[in-house]
Amino acid sequence: MKAIVLAGGEGTRLRPLTVGRPKPLVPLVNRPILGHILALLQRHRFEDVVIAISYRASMIQNYFRGEHSPGLRIHFSVEDRPLGTAGAVRYARSLLDGPFLVISGDILTDMDLSALVEFHRQKRALVTMALYRSPTPLEYGIVVTDQEGRVRRFLEKPSWGEVMSDTINAGIYVVEPDVLDLIPADAPSDWSQDIFPVLLDKYPDRVYGYASPGYWTDIGTIPEYVRAVDDILMQRIDVGPLGTEWAPNVWVGEDVEIAPDARIEGPVYLGHGVKVRDAAVIIGPTVIRDYSFVDSRARVVHSIIWRNSYIGESAELTGAIVGRRCAIKTNAVIFESAVIGDETTVGEGAIIHLGVKIWPNKEVEPGAIVRSSIVLGTRARRRLFGRFGITGVVNVDLTPEFCARLGAAIGATLPQGSHVIMNRDPHRSSRMLKRALIAGLPSAGVNVWDVHSVPIPVARYYTRVTPAVAGLHVRLSPFNARIVDIRVFGGDGIDLGREDEQRIERIFFREDYRRAYVDDIGVISDAPNVLERYQEDFLQHIDRSVFEQASFSIVVDYSHSTTVDVLPSIFSALGVDVIPLNAHIDENRISLHEDLQELHQQHLATIVRALHKDLGIQLDVGGEKIVLVDDRGEILPPQVAALAVIDLVMRYQTGKAIVVPLTMTSKVEKVVGFHGGYVIRTRYDLHDIMQKATDPDVILATDGRGHFIFPQFQPVVDGLFASVKVLELMGRYTTHLSVVLSQVPPFHVYNARVGCPWEKRGKVMRLLGERITASRVETLDGIKAWFDDETWVLIRPDPDHPLFHIDAEARTAAEAQALVREHLHLVEMLSEEE
Repeated sequence: MKAIVLAGGEGTRLRPLTVGRPKPLVPLVNRPILGHILALLQRHRFEDVVIAISYRASMIQNYFRGEHSPGLRIHFSVEDRPLGTAGAVRYARSLLDGPFLVISGDILTDMDLSALVEFHRQKRALVTMALYRSPTPLEYGIVVTDQEGRVRRFLEKPSWGEVMSDTINAGIYVVEPDVLDLIPADAPSDWSQDIFPVLLDKYPDRVYGYASPGYWTDIGTIPEYVRAVDDILMQRIDVGPLGTEWAPNVWVGEDVEIAPDARIEGPVYLGHGVKVRDAAVIIGPTVIRDYSFVDSRARVVHSIIWRNSYIGESAELTGAIVGRRCAIKTNAVIFESAVIGDETTVGEGAIIHLGVKIWPNKEVEPGAIVRSSIVLGTRARRRLFGRFGITGVVNVDLTPEFCARLGAAIGATLPQGSHVIMNRDPHRSSRMLKRALIAGLPSAGVNVWDVHSVPIPVARYYTRVTPAVAGLHVRLSPFNARIVDIRVFGGDGIDLGREDEQRIERIFFREDYRRAYVDDIGVISDAPNVLERYQEDFLQHIDRSVFEQASFSIVVDYSHSTTVDVLPSIFSALGVDVIPLNAHIDENRISLHEDLQELHQQHLATIVRALHKDLGIQLDVGGEKIVLVDDRGEILPPQVAALAVIDLVMRYQTGKAIVVPLTMTSKVEKVVGFHGGYVIRTRYDLHDIMQKATDPDVILATDGRGHFIFPQFQPVVDGLFASVKVLELMGRYTTHLSVVLSQVPPFHVYNARVGCPWEKRGKVMRLLGERITASRVETLDGIKAWFDDETWVLIRPDPDHPLFHIDAEARTAAEAQALVREHLHLVEMLSEEE
């Protein structure tokens, strides 16, 4: 059987290690990544190997001709342009005959390929994919099989809410030649995204997965690369002999010279011709490749040094990577996670700090202290976006330098010459970081319209109705005064989807920004008529005749935020009598502890009750979320308030749709169905809710946490509009919320959360899927198990934290709490299982 190795990757996430070489040639202890793949194939008696290449193809061809491929007949398939994992195989069709093995060229594994091939033959499969159980399945393609090994479902790089297993696609397949007919010729296509779904649809019983024991890792990032090196040295994977064992766990190549008083503590690999001078110290796991030189009294700890590099006298390296032909001069110090690109000189006494990346062919001056990367930015985070946008501690995670680079990365995803809306809350931290973002955007040729400081719904609205292609809002977190959130939304005012977030992350992480020429640098200007346009359109979407007859008297808590610049004039135009609370902007009070927020709600309720007002409203500092107090002075729980508003909306727009997440009570269907409408359920994610709200049939969307969307005005969360709309609905039926609440069905929903380590969440989801028995199971967002029409439990992983959320509904509060406790203990038990 022939094998084809997919080796066309550029390795952008491994930069600067891959700036001068293709990813398959990145050295991994004693041979390049691709060399380990070829050695594995040779051990399993493959003789004919096709290597599919594209990026820097000639370098791979030159390396693997002759001595670097003993015992293998190697053929090269060179693509003019990248064709994807499946397209590359189709392009090499003329070199393949009969069944063949496909293997990714950027993994490290010792899986039993012979057993995989035998399993494929026994099952008479069209395709058999090797499977591996990973503690971090979120980054890979998840595969769900039945007991016979048939593939029943797979998800390519899912969100945590979609994770149903920890069994991932390992990028190794045995394929029958007939499958090639399903792959488009000379067009990019991917096995997981394009071909496997077709195969599963056409041949559901002939696609198999084989869970192979052994070691497997994807070498996609620098931390994964370091881990793979460590695992080889720690002998967690069998890659064959590393060299001569000079001392326990110390392997050396030919012509190695080690001074008698040098100290070497394994595991350590020293390549051919390495020289270690007197009193030098090398502590493993460490790799020093061919012809490198470690001078007297140098100290190298847990580091990787590529060939032909020099480590000077008394230099210190801890947890560093040093590329080819580098010179680290006397007394230089390089700290953990620093990466030094090829042919770089670090001057005498220079200090390279934690996580700094230095691109190839640079020179660091003697005595320099380098705290940020040269030339393209600082240490990258694994992922930028979370549930609340880009979040971090002020001046620690989110610094002005970070935000300037972030602005440049966002700008690089947008058309040159386009416009972006910039907004912030009143806090000084937000002001500082907003200015840094504004500095980064024009560098990519993007213009900035500054709306200064307005409520978030106003910024979303202005983005949507102007030619702007995106908007940004910088805010102090309402939950923690040391945290800042950066929200990014598209030209429609809706939060970015994951695909758009990943585009920004890719550019930010590989530090590959677009730099505009002088004449193309973006312009920064004040946006005109921001509040006026919002207020005018706002009032056009309100039935003013209702207010003329109702004469409302209410209490509003503005939470010391910019909502006080917008709503009072709207209430005045509608003739609403308002008692304002916290109606002046105070940057020191826009982020309050939860207990203090509840105290403000109690104060609001007391005033409503004492003065017999029609309604109480508390807006959050961004103007997106509201808390309602009815005419009796009762603070409405968020889902109760949502159900009341749903009932009011459906009374005059029957037959329409309501959007709610899976976490909302099942009584929503009862209320909406009574009015002849229908319910659209989504994941518990505001982006999903807003996207569904764009459906022309939808008249209201809510998350049951205080966020409301009335899409006839704008399909985004808007607490300002919701505040007025609730009054309009009350006036339309000459009713109060207390009356509405007496007519909606009672319900009992309870929730809790339980911690679970990141690396165990995929396993827990898989085991939950196996152990939960229910009349109906939904997997839109985690696992929602229905035990009858009114009893359910939803278990979903948190996207940002190592924990699970558990929501449940039952006929009584005690039953709902018991259901949550039962499944909370189940998650705890499964997370502790080995």
